[in-house]
Amino acid sequence: LLSRFAKDEFRLDSKPTIGVEFAYRNVKIGDRVIKAQIWDTAGQERFRAITSSYYRGALGALLVYDITRRTTFQNVKKWIHELREFGNLEMVIVLVGNKSDLSESRQVSEEEGKKIAEMEGLFFMETSALRNLNVEEAFLRMINKIHETTMSQKCLDVNMKESNVVGAGKEIITIDEVTATKHSNNCCYR
Repeated sequence: LLSRFAKDEFRLDSKPTIGVEFAYRNVKIGDRVIKAQIWDTAGQERFRAITSSYYRGALGALLVYDITRRTTFQNVKKWIHELREFGNLEMVIVLVGNKSDLSESRQVSEEEGKKIAEMEGLFFMETSALRNLNVEEAFLRMINKIHETTMSQKCLDVNMKESNVVGAGKEIITIDEVTATKHSNNCCYR
């Protein structure tokens, strides 16, 4: 999904992510250009210690499972827990069932994906990186929601400053024209 979104590329012989991969793409939202930094972390258990550190400071996540492999879906609850334990409390999460083009090999129904997303308060979509179905939409749904949340928080923080109300230990981070889906050490990448 990352290659399809960032570079509009797809390779049938692509290998699973080992550790972490990174890409970025500029996205226009209204009259602003948002530089989205996207980190693709490995889903395999052996990389768990490495990848969980990348959740800290993340503003959003696409939690992807393969609709043709039930085991990937069975791990979704564990990954939701990880994201909530190590990530930003207001992280936008989109649950994505990938490989929708392989419906004849489907092991996870669309209804199952929708049900868990509804129970956990997540957005839900099915995609096909091969056919480029809903890939753009999944990323843009996340990025738009992050932007909306960030701008709402920025307005709230400005109002709090103007009325001399101090947030309960919250650090105010000013975000200018460029924001990202991932930041680290309380500093936005530009």
